[in-house]
Amino acid sequence: MLGNKTLKAFVPTTDAKKAKAFYGGILGLTLLSEDNYALEYDSNGTLLRVALVTELKPQAFTIIGWNVPDIYTIIKSLNIRGIQCNQYDNLEQDNLGVWISPGGSKVAWFRDPDGNVLSITE
Repeated sequence: MLGNKTLKAFVPTTDAKKAKAFYGGILGLTLLSEDNYALEYDSNGTLLRVALVTELKPQAFTIIGWNVPDIYTIIKSLNIRGIQCNQYDNLEQDNLGVWISPGGSKVAWFRDPDGNVLSITE
């Protein structure tokens, strides 16, 4: 029923100006629309709605993530833009924050200005 429909993902923000600078400026997503309720971006065909909320308690888990061809290139680009990957005590990560999963995928996490956890996976 929905398998062939376009997915729209949602991320909350309390500060549209900071979110716009982050998702559009730092991550390079294309802004499609902006109103008093949300910013909507295109992320390679997936719609990302950054919804304005009055209160937010960021969760400890990943809320959105991207598959990337070269995780180290992306991390270095994020670092240049002032974004560092999270380090977790319970995971064996390298100095850039990359963890290699049991299946061999390379994963790293970082936070948006609201503290939401985002990930990249190679």
